Amino acid sequence: MSSRETILSRIRDAQTLAPPVAEQVPRDYRTDRTMPDVERIELLVDRLVDYRAHVHRCDPTTLTETITRVLRDVGARRVGVPAGLHESWLTGFAGDVVVDSADVPAPELSTLDAVVTASTVTCAETGTLFLDGSPDQGRRALTLVPDVHVCVVTAESIEVGLPESLARLAPERPTTMISGPSATSDIELERVEGVHGPRNLHVVICG
Repeated sequence: MSSRETILSRIRDAQTLAPPVAEQVPRDYRTDRTMPDVERIELLVDRLVDYRAHVHRCDPTTLTETITRVLRDVGARRVGVPAGLHESWLTGFAGDVVVDSADVPAPELSTLDAVVTASTVTCAETGTLFLDGSPDQGRRALTLVPDVHVCVVTAESIEVGLPESLARLAPERPTTMISGPSATSDIELERVEGVHGPRNLHVVICG
């Protein structure tokens, strides 16, 4: 008998001797917290800045201008976008706009200077952006490979906490949660950015 078969046999024996008992998971956590718009956005900005993300505020009339300015300031000339991103968002951008598709190998995304996406919902309390693969957000690789991610967050999509944010997600969709630029720590607890994703996260809060 192989090691694998031995382990599986012992697991089956253990389950026979002590059958698993279904437990009721408590779901009585708070799910309806609210906060005035100004305070909710200020809380989000505080968390994003703490995570070393760059925050830009605008209203719908200046969204295109703000995105263009951010891309200009980071020196982006070749920008990737998901197929469903609103076309007007990059009308002021003078560089190359590359529409992503599943046919593009992930390594080729490294030729992009930045990526621009929308978002589904954002948690103010934790400073977390949620992307669910919708047409205006694209596949995970698109926001993983380029060094700069510009993510647009609408004011009405900002929730106070995680329970409220999760309630707005479709459980069957692939969800990516982003809390600041990619970062980790080495063995001496020195912060290292860009190991698992973009080193620079620019959040454009529109509203």
